Amino acid sequence: MNDKGTLISVEDALDIVLGETRKFGIEEIDFKLSDGRILKEEIKADREMPPFDRVSMDGIALKSTVFKSGKRHFKIENIQAAGSKQLTLAHDENCLEAMTGAMLPLGTDAVVPYEQVSIVSGIAHVEVEDISHFQNVHKKGLDRQKNEVLIAKNTKISPAEIGVLATVGKAVVKVAVLPKVAIISTGDELVDVDQIPAPFQIRKSNVHTLDSLLKRFKLNADIFHISDDKEQLRKKISSLLKAYDVLMFSGAVSKGKFDYLPEILDELDVQKLFHKVRQRPGKPFWFGKKDETTFFAYPGNPVSTFVSCLKYFVPWLAKSLETDLQHESFAILAEDFPFLPELTYFLQVKIVNTEGKLMAFPKAGNGSGDLANLSRNDGFLELPSHRTEFKKGEVFPLIQYRY
Repeated sequence: MNDKGTLISVEDALDIVLGETRKFGIEEIDFKLSDGRILKEEIKADREMPPFDRVSMDGIALKSTVFKSGKRHFKIENIQAAGSKQLTLAHDENCLEAMTGAMLPLGTDAVVPYEQVSIVSGIAHVEVEDISHFQNVHKKGLDRQKNEVLIAKNTKISPAEIGVLATVGKAVVKVAVLPKVAIISTGDELVDVDQIPAPFQIRKSNVHTLDSLLKRFKLNADIFHISDDKEQLRKKISSLLKAYDVLMFSGAVSKGKFDYLPEILDELDVQKLFHKVRQRPGKPFWFGKKDETTFFAYPGNPVSTFVSCLKYFVPWLAKSLETDLQHESFAILAEDFPFLPELTYFLQVKIVNTEGKLMAFPKAGNGSGDLANLSRNDGFLELPSHRTEFKKGEVFPLIQYRY
């Protein structure tokens, strides 16, 4: 825990945050609802994939040795349809029509596509001079063997995994329980989105930004607003911390006359793990815990709130769920950029992919209150605190929010 007034480094702050992760349990859900959730079991093949020698092109199935002996005309005995029982070729000199997805008929070992065949009066004439053993046949077990692991535990489920779950008959799947999150805004200057603000008011935006970001990770947060009244804050926070795994605040953590939050959290015996990080924006970020509830209290300026959530909460959630939610990436600074304070700077950038390289063009905006500037950019380039000059062509960590 850092002392009062002491700035902690970004690296130390992140280490502390990641040291407070925890598991929230496992639940079983319908596989159709599992997109975006974190898998908590291995998914294995319940049989070979494919489960039979599968015809991969519409055509005729025949015995390749007969073709290689010089025969080019084959009487059609029957049709092997997809989804029907396996047929058997009665005479080696004949063939069977076979449809894509069907079982390869017994007695045959190659499929010649219709494009290479002419059929007249039930006789198929093969118009090519060479075929190969098991051509146009997807061999049984070629893709995966029975009991082979298809999806590893802790995988984030995507539409690709949904298809695999369906294929192996996993109608119900085990996933990580998600934390219950409350997003709390404070301040008498804030009004609802559908209201016309007075000249001294603004509409709530931070809570909706955070809510939208959390929805990317399947978190359905509850949103609350508390006015700048110490007693109301104390009562509401006291009740919320008993009902939620995470309390996420926007505002009331700086040095303003009505920034009561640190004081109230202290009165409620919430353990402060740090307050104030050597970064811009987001310097007054407050982090702590009480019992099973974790507190992320961000500064009220919108850019500060947004970048702090991306930098700290998302990795905390990923480690808690034992997966990767935000892939580590880097970008090349496209222009020289100076920054004088001895702080880690999260520089807003526009990303351009140039010949496979991510080029980051600085668009810093007008400070942490410039919410509109976020919509012009794609992410934050993390510039280290020990320097004041950053040169074109240098590579730095990138936190992307648009992808």
